[in-house]
Amino acid sequence: MKRKNILITGASSGLGKGMAMEFAKQGCNLALCARRVENLEALKKEIHAINPKVKVFIRPLDVAQAQQVFDVFRGFNQDFQDVGEQLDRVIVNAGIGKGASLGKGYAEQNMQTAIINFCGALSQFEAALEIFRAQNHGHLVAISSISAFRGFPFAMNVYAATKAGLRSLAEGARVDVLKKPIKISSVFPGYIESEMTDKVEKRPPFMISLDKGSKLLVKAINKEKRNAYVPFWPWYFFRHYMRFMSLKSLRKF
Repeated sequence: MKRKNILITGASSGLGKGMAMEFAKQGCNLALCARRVENLEALKKEIHAINPKVKVFIRPLDVAQAQQVFDVFRGFNQDFQDVGEQLDRVIVNAGIGKGASLGKGYAEQNMQTAIINFCGALSQFEAALEIFRAQNHGHLVAISSISAFRGFPFAMNVYAATKAGLRSLAEGARVDVLKKPIKISSVFPGYIESEMTDKVEKRPPFMISLDKGSKLLVKAINKEKRNAYVPFWPWYFFRHYMRFMSLKSLRKF
């Protein structure tokens, strides 16, 4: 089925913004949330310049605040109901990449990454599935990372751990709703240009542009597969190879 009404968290920039623009081109109505409301307001104008017919709802959201996640998701659900629609899809995208090697004085940044990327995702899963269970349909999408398949050092340590946790969370929830008309997808992007990658001194391998990455993400999400790798080459194959990488190789990678 075509998902017409989509909620995206972390939509003020990067992949969230890119996906919102692509879905707008497809005529989807959007519920967009993030901490930076001024960015959302600017994005809403950009979207209406592309397609003035789509409905765009915006709300501020800090996913680290669990009750706020529930309030915002319920509010968006009511927004759609007020215009005779239902929420079809929730994309759990909000996340950060702060931090450094453990024990080097960055405990606060590492904890912040853990709370936002995993605990924040858990709150989003709870709030989204509350709505989907009540209406007995929906598509929940977890934007994980190719780093979810191994442990990574340095600044990627906690980030990779949260994405591995998100991968497990999504799979467990998928099993839980297996006999219901609710779908749960895990998406594993490789390196895609964003505000997060802009801070990396050395350009990672196989990096693709934000525009291309957003198009591929939306294409993968619309297929509603249980697991998707973006882009398919090389990451679908590389995640198998990663299982056999030595610790020295992981350190270099």
